[in-house]
Amino acid sequence: MGKKKNSIGTCELCLREQVEITVHHLTPKEMGGTFLPTADLCIPCHKQIHALYTNDELAVRLNTIALLQDDPKILSFLKWIKKQPSTRIPVTRKSNERKKRK
Repeated sequence: MGKKKNSIGTCELCLREQVEITVHHLTPKEMGGTFLPTADLCIPCHKQIHALYTNDELAVRLNTIALLQDDPKILSFLKWIKKQPSTRIPVTRKSNERKKRK
């Protein structure tokens, strides 16, 4: 079975249009989210979420788009990425806070 090709659409998190879309499980699969709701996210937003938050955090307190959009840790990124061209894929690094928790 081949890997599903990403499509072009609107990111549900940053609301940029005409971006390459990936499917984000709002509750991580390994936390029981395999058949729960998903969101269409651009690659930068998807990577940033996983760089900032653990799967536990995503499952317990950030399992909707609205909760993610309101979280202070991602707000400055969302403000910045909304101004970027749809073709831009920035380098993403794990937050120092996230590194400490591992």
